[in-house]
Amino acid sequence: MSKRLSSSPEDLTVLTDAVLLNLYKSTGELTHLGELFTRYRALVYGVCLKYLKDRDNAHDAVMQVFEKLVQSLHQHDVENFKSWLYVTTRNHCLMQLRAKKGKFTEEFSPDLMENQLLLHPEHEPELETNLAKLEQCIETLVSEQQQCVRLFYLQERCYKEVAEATGFTLNQVKSYIQNGKRNLKLCMERND
Repeated sequence: MSKRLSSSPEDLTVLTDAVLLNLYKSTGELTHLGELFTRYRALVYGVCLKYLKDRDNAHDAVMQVFEKLVQSLHQHDVENFKSWLYVTTRNHCLMQLRAKKGKFTEEFSPDLMENQLLLHPEHEPELETNLAKLEQCIETLVSEQQQCVRLFYLQERCYKEVAEATGFTLNQVKSYIQNGKRNLKLCMERND
């Protein structure tokens, strides 16, 4: 006589990861995925905390990883759930860190920074002259380089923001900035 599996929560705790995974993939029942995820929630949290270094962000990332699993488990053949979950979690955290890269800001007290203009006012006319030359050289750039250089250096936007503002691809933005920088350097050297 074969024992039929019911889907009550008491029965789920005795099932292997592979069986729970197959049940979730075949039925789409979140209770199966929930039980599977609960087994490794501490692992997921630990990985998130290790990479994100913030408890609140780690808790948020745990929930995001679970939400991601709902879709991605239907798209992947997973043989070892624990290992696959670890890699998925790590990749999620790395993507979050990449997305935040360059967006960290820290305020400094003016008292802690040396301000060249205040400490060395005799260099002010030279600075004014250099800025005027720089502006003239920017005007000599082709319009795409000029636009990208102004956004990147003068408005301090990242490549992605420049691409969004101009409609250029990321590679075009990088190329225009690189070539513009080189052309500015040559122009400034010619005008010295």
